[in-house]
Amino acid sequence: MLIIVDEREIVTSAYTSRFGQEGVFSAGFGFEQFLEWVDSAREKDLQAVEAFLIGDCPDREELPRVIRRHSQAPVIAMNDTLSLEQTLGLFSAGVDDVVRKPIHVREILARVHAIRRRAEARQDYATFDRIQVFFDGRDPVIDGEPFPLPRRERRVLELLVLNKRRRLTKTQVFNAVYGLFDEEVEETVIESHISKLRKKLRKKLGFDPIDSQRFLGYLLVSQADAASR
Repeated sequence: MLIIVDEREIVTSAYTSRFGQEGVFSAGFGFEQFLEWVDSAREKDLQAVEAFLIGDCPDREELPRVIRRHSQAPVIAMNDTLSLEQTLGLFSAGVDDVVRKPIHVREILARVHAIRRRAEARQDYATFDRIQVFFDGRDPVIDGEPFPLPRRERRVLELLVLNKRRRLTKTQVFNAVYGLFDEEVEETVIESHISKLRKKLRKKLGFDPIDSQRFLGYLLVSQADAASR
């Protein structure tokens, strides 16, 4: 999930829509609204945030310091104009990157993953058994061949591969795919995504790679592990 802070609702709405088209959930806040949310947010909600994007808002150089008190997720400032003084001030305040608008959401995602990769020694991709997934919007690859998926199913597969050998609950998957603020979608939609993804993977791999345990969640398993179940 990405958090966008900008006083202009038209800006936050545009970005949340564009990120949604890429299968990435985001939420937009005005400055005061964000301060209220971040001070009251639960720890697990903050852990679900992959990055903070700062647009036009008051006290911009104070905002990164506020964020750092609650989260170590990447902070990217988005400037409307090119200003060396402003850019240097933002870096001094603790942002990880400064970009100039307009900027494509895919480039923002690539920058987020680059920052996280440097911080966590994380690659642009992850693999498990015969599956390889990417974090820049590309479709996954199985046995070296592209494996096209709808964006929600692709996001679910990316989560399962990234968290290999770790079981994810339905709530964890839901929060990562739809975010914490989407009250119009029920968690049960994840069961549908998993079912459709499982059928496609079973057809491609020749076995069922998703182990589902009621109340415990989902775990990606290798062909050898699936055979021993």
